[in-house]
Amino acid sequence: DALITNFHLPRSTLIMLVSAFAGRERILEAYEIAKREGYRFYSFGDAMLIL
Repeated sequence: DALITNFHLPRSTLIMLVSAFAGRERILEAYEIAKREGYRFYSFGDAMLIL
């Protein structure tokens, strides 16, 4: 299974959906890396591929 999605707001239902797919800790770790690396969030931001 795989999922392509953008970076959602931290407390949104969409991040809950992504966390259900890949695990909360894994997603929060990815978000910390994305923030540190300057990724853009929300609808016109960067995307991520979860494998």
